[in-house]
Amino acid sequence: MNKERCQGLTLISSNSSKSSVSVSARVVPCVAATTQTQPTQNPSSPSPFTLLPSHSHSQMANNNRHTIILMQTSQNRATRTFMDYESITQAMDGICALYERKLKELNPAIRNLSYDISDLYNFIDGLADMSALVYDSSIHAYLPHDRQWIKQKTFQHLKKLAH
Repeated sequence: MNKERCQGLTLISSNSSKSSVSVSARVVPCVAATTQTQPTQNPSSPSPFTLLPSHSHSQMANNNRHTIILMQTSQNRATRTFMDYESITQAMDGICALYERKLKELNPAIRNLSYDISDLYNFIDGLADMSALVYDSSIHAYLPHDRQWIKQKTFQHLKKLAH
């Protein structure tokens, strides 16, 4: 597994309502997430991932549920990767940071980035695939969630940051 630098969200100003969130942000370094590229495999072969919790049950209270974000950036299967987080909140931060990093790559001269939730949704929808696996201690397994769930959670996360 590789350690990577990621970009974090420093909230400068925000506007929020029941249906939208607008964020002005400055890109700053944050704690890195662990990422690893999934090897290309035959669709009929079993998954190369063994999903085991890396923390005790006491740490999983409320939002501290181990979360794995699975994504594929293009139709090329070699772009499959995952990001590993200790909580849903950290995973949503990681997705926002991924988008902010992409914005920074596209606009290297702009120091303060501004985007709203629809921009983030377009980024998520523009990926070939994105899903989440969230550990549920009551059944000792990871529950899958689709990109719609991820968009709902990122919206809730940004809304909390705005207040």
